[in-house]
Amino acid sequence: MELLQVNKIRTQEELESAFAIRKQVFVNEQGCPPELEWENEDVSHHFLALMDNHPCGACRWRKTDKGYKLERFAVLKEYRRKRVGQALVAAALADIPDSANAIYLNAQVEAVSLYAKFGFAVEGEQFEEAGIQHFRMVKK
Repeated sequence: MELLQVNKIRTQEELESAFAIRKQVFVNEQGCPPELEWENEDVSHHFLALMDNHPCGACRWRKTDKGYKLERFAVLKEYRRKRVGQALVAAALADIPDSANAIYLNAQVEAVSLYAKFGFAVEGEQFEEAGIQHFRMVKK
């Protein structure tokens, strides 16, 4: 059985691994403009998923004026359908302060069902972000 773990990023090397995963998934695979990918890094709490000690996924959360926003969920193609995304969501949610009054995210259409498992509900109309269709989802 493969060992899956998600750690809060604490070193520059771990952060670079997360950035490499995001570049592969968002920029190379999904065609997002690179200049839109890297912003708010210094005010975000980053996570790295490891499968058998190999970096395979990343995400982050940050506090905004609207609450706590989960974002930049990326899993390398060869690790999809192995519960990496679920582990990332669970780790990010567990790290957000208990006092959080609003938790939200912008979900790619294909990922709505993943976030729904954690109590997120679609709010509003579908929209485009970085050339990809999304829904705003709020934790209920």
